Amino acid sequence: MNPNWQRYQDFLCMVDTLGITLDVSRMGFTQAWLDGMAPKLKDAFDAMDALERGVIANPDEKRRVGHYWLRAPELASAEDAAAINDALSKVKSFAADVHAGRIAPPKAPKFTRQLIIGIGGSALGPQLAADALGGEADKLQPFFFDNTDPDGFDRVLSRLSGHLKETLVLVISKSGGTKETRNGMLEAKAAWERVGLDFSKHAVAVTGAGSELDRAASSWLARFPMWDWIGGRTSETSAVGLLPAALQGLDVDGLLAGAKEMDRATRVRDALKNPAALMALMWHHASKGVGAKDLVVLPYKDRLLLMSRYLQQLVMESLGKEKDLEGKTVEQGLSVYGNKGSTDQHAYVQQLRDGVPNHFVLFLEVMKDRAGAPFEVEPGVTAGDYLQGFLLGTRAALAEKGRESMTLTLPEVNARSLGALIALFERTVGFYGTLVNVNAYHQPGVEAGKKAAEAVLATQHQIVGALTANPQTVEQLAAAAGIEDVETAFHCLRHLASNGRVRREAGERLTADRFARV
Repeated sequence: MNPNWQRYQDFLCMVDTLGITLDVSRMGFTQAWLDGMAPKLKDAFDAMDALERGVIANPDEKRRVGHYWLRAPELASAEDAAAINDALSKVKSFAADVHAGRIAPPKAPKFTRQLIIGIGGSALGPQLAADALGGEADKLQPFFFDNTDPDGFDRVLSRLSGHLKETLVLVISKSGGTKETRNGMLEAKAAWERVGLDFSKHAVAVTGAGSELDRAASSWLARFPMWDWIGGRTSETSAVGLLPAALQGLDVDGLLAGAKEMDRATRVRDALKNPAALMALMWHHASKGVGAKDLVVLPYKDRLLLMSRYLQQLVMESLGKEKDLEGKTVEQGLSVYGNKGSTDQHAYVQQLRDGVPNHFVLFLEVMKDRAGAPFEVEPGVTAGDYLQGFLLGTRAALAEKGRESMTLTLPEVNARSLGALIALFERTVGFYGTLVNVNAYHQPGVEAGKKAAEAVLATQHQIVGALTANPQTVEQLAAAAGIEDVETAFHCLRHLASNGRVRREAGERLTADRFARV
């Protein structure tokens, strides 16, 4: 018998109730290695059980991690279960009222569009669902502010030009203090007011109780909860993802059902029957448990294009840690990137096959080609046949050069299968975090970046305060303001001058430019 076929049969993992398979036969592990990982995997199962029971999983913030409860409230405390069920009921009721016109804007019959304002997981999850499941039948067409780029705001607003009166705005921020989201909200509010619209009659908040945003939204159309036991990158099955999905007209019950079914499958304490455990082991094998290789995600389906971006945050924010759980410096992580098939065939597959062997690949395959009838591009062959051919061919070409890969196969892209995918990767990240002994549920590096940004803005404020009508060099201005970080002050002045907020006179060289008040 062909050894590849035998290995495929030996190590194929299938979730029968979802029709999802994980093929790891092209990974170079041995049965002996798999057996040797059993003690570590047992620890990972134990840690996951404790997580679902509600232990403090994030000691830095002294909080639980409960995203699995969102699709199985019966696992949570009575109080949390009631809150989860109540929030879901409110999401569905609110969306139904918006669709029926019972909740309507003051100057239009119905809302027809929605602007989702968020950053990180508060945008990536909704964007993934919107792109994977949306289409011409969308009840509210989705648009996003997912950065603090003024030109980005303007581009989105230009697409909404003439339609602000029928656009609902969702502002998503757990703390309410996230600056990118706050800035997007203020820009949106100003845009609505410029055309004579009352922003509060168009706005909804998804936030933590008592947050800055919660207080600001007291007069808005509605507020939905974000609990402290839900992280942004695992929030798609909370109101963060369900509200925009329900408003778009997507199947939120299917999304939750798929996630719940995958959760059930990934509690099985047998790696060969548990796709999350098996995938976590493959990550550990390929990266030697220290992030030695990158994970390349190649979805051979246009609707899953954003999966690699979604996984970048989920995986890299969760696993990219300097310290392990004992405080030892380990500099852990797993880098993720990807595009889509067969576009990747004409992009970086050349390097994947023949270049630096610093990666392993996850192919995402979808069996169903399209909703309509097949169309043959040549006798007996459809475009979908070519798509599968490119996937299998690329996989074989990589294997010829000893490049490892896995293939995750879905029957089709729908709400149920997307929910299952989200749950699968959430659980995989949790298992892998335990395997490499890091806290997958905090993000100190993100907080460090926020603090550094605040320091830059403080420097900008200081240097602007030192400006006079008389042009001066940055060294002169920094000395007057008592600023030691002259380079940062210089970058701030260049930015302000480029936007007409500071007057600049060119010097003999760039760093000799002089700056003054406008």
